[in-house]
Amino acid sequence: MMDQYASVTVVSTACNYIMERPEKFTHTYRTYVKLREHGSLDLRFWHSNAIDSTWDTGSVARGGAFGGEWRIEAAYVADGGEVPQGSVVPGSQVRVTFDGGSEAKAVAPGALFWSDPVKIDLPEGHLLAFTWTISSETGGKTVPYNTEQMLVTAFDAPGACADTADAGGFAPSENLLVLPALIASAKPVRQRLIFLGDSITQGVRTRRDGYEYWVARIADGLGSDYGVWNLGSGWARAYDAAADGAWLNKVKRGHNLGTPTQIVLALGVNDIDIGARTSDELLTDLTTIITELRQNDPSVDIILFTVPPFNFSEEREQVWRRVNDHIRSASLPGVDRVFDMAALLSQPAPLDHRLRPEFMSSEYDPHPNGAAGRVVADAFLAWYLGER
Repeated sequence: MMDQYASVTVVSTACNYIMERPEKFTHTYRTYVKLREHGSLDLRFWHSNAIDSTWDTGSVARGGAFGGEWRIEAAYVADGGEVPQGSVVPGSQVRVTFDGGSEAKAVAPGALFWSDPVKIDLPEGHLLAFTWTISSETGGKTVPYNTEQMLVTAFDAPGACADTADAGGFAPSENLLVLPALIASAKPVRQRLIFLGDSITQGVRTRRDGYEYWVARIADGLGSDYGVWNLGSGWARAYDAAADGAWLNKVKRGHNLGTPTQIVLALGVNDIDIGARTSDELLTDLTTIITELRQNDPSVDIILFTVPPFNFSEEREQVWRRVNDHIRSASLPGVDRVFDMAALLSQPAPLDHRLRPEFMSSEYDPHPNGAAGRVVADAFLAWYLGER
């Protein structure tokens, strides 16, 4: 039963971009992911052939748009070893099949599908390597993927070489995370947490393979009895989710898998910034998201984060203040609890709209770094576990 499956990694695989090539292609992608369990594993992979959130101004990739027609020629899981180097442990590759044993899978625009179950033994401290060869006969816009800064190590190679154990032909991937939408394990969990957010939730600007962003640290603190699905997506906006397309439907689908589920909403930075939303528009979008989730299941538990400081100025600073004042004082209808992430990261008033310098990923970039991730995670865990 699918309600036995829960996310087994904190890596976000939300899609915010799409491959666009003028000609047909065949290409292989190999990605190394740290799992939250080891030993004998029963895994399944779920995919959604759609773009989750808008990238930049939306000229290439807009949230809710479907991917094109493409085909999985072959897919494998393997023991990726302790250090990702482009190869996998010889003899460890296990084929991933679809639709009751098919080695290939034709993917239509907007398609939603699971792989068949696959068993693999993964030693403690070793990474899972997921490798698949993807092809397209049509060119144009085809495969949705994530193009934000790489938080894990990945490699890619031209042609069909998914079954190759060595690193020959593979080159390091940059801003090209091509993975299924959900990596799930058949292990019962006591609680599912789904984190819906932007690049700050995704962990952008933290160390590659460091797993030091706040969602990863929260998952470590909770342990593997809690299923954690990270749906953070670089440049994402609340209005992407409020449109009730592929991204929000992932939250609904994850919730409907069963087991008590909590949904954490951490949105707003990009709505205020590139989205140029007013405070009323942003609060309306957040309310729409909450309403959609409540209509999907009236019993769902929703935790809303305040919008973190992002060094806004002038009118955008005022929008940030009005939104957070409203969330703190009245919250929004349908929210069960509010967690004040902004208060943890802000400078003392009146500069509380600015991120504390020690938490900035660089002198000019207000994306929170790994130190900020630890502060947020420690505070959240104390608050969350204290409330239970």
